[in-house]
Amino acid sequence: MDARLGSNLALYAPAALAKTDPERLIGSHLGLVRRIAWHVHARVSTAIPVEDLVQIGMVALIESARAFEDRGHAAFATYASVRVRGAMIDNLRKSATLVRSAIRRRREFGIVSSRLSGQLGRPPTDAEMAEALEMTVEAYRTAADTTHALRYDSLDEVYSDHSEWFADDAPDAFDNLARNDLKRAVAAAIGVLPEREALVLQLYYVEELNLEEIGQTMNVGAARICQIKKAALDRLRAKLAGWDGI
Repeated sequence: MDARLGSNLALYAPAALAKTDPERLIGSHLGLVRRIAWHVHARVSTAIPVEDLVQIGMVALIESARAFEDRGHAAFATYASVRVRGAMIDNLRKSATLVRSAIRRRREFGIVSSRLSGQLGRPPTDAEMAEALEMTVEAYRTAADTTHALRYDSLDEVYSDHSEWFADDAPDAFDNLARNDLKRAVAAAIGVLPEREALVLQLYYVEELNLEEIGQTMNVGAARICQIKKAALDRLRAKLAGWDGI
């Protein structure tokens, strides 16, 4: 037992063990957070901005300062370093959208791109990258697409009434009215077709029978059914000549 504690049981009280000033601990360890953030950022520079890491670390530092109890076994800097670094790594793992193979490929492409940029004095084209990597241009572009992490944006930030991504492709009232009028016109035109032609269209388009099956149903050959079907469609086109797309 520690001699300092053995003669004074009051030192075992939680209040005595927690005699630390969170504000002082936070203020004196801000530099620690930035050092850890830059160290982590050096390994994942393309995954997250360093300032985001700093913010994550600051939250962890505040939580560490409030939870720390100085028992004389470990300095706060050691305790906070573990918590801060762990918070940053956890956030990266949760938000990671690339598998390890894609990360390695992105690093490889980055090295080749940097080398070519130094040689050419400009960013390399896809064709130049593909040649350096001994790939076809199509294969390079496909592989490059898989190295980009997903990006999540707020819907409020990216929404636009003029963007095709948010365009409503549902038919409007006018289109619905025109379609209903067309249906009635087609039904009326079919209604005046000869019975044999109307039956062929019914079996072919509604019942989805093929020409051979329709021929067996009507006891005629498939070639004759094809002729009847063509004649029926010609009559319909003539009657619906005023409709676009008919």
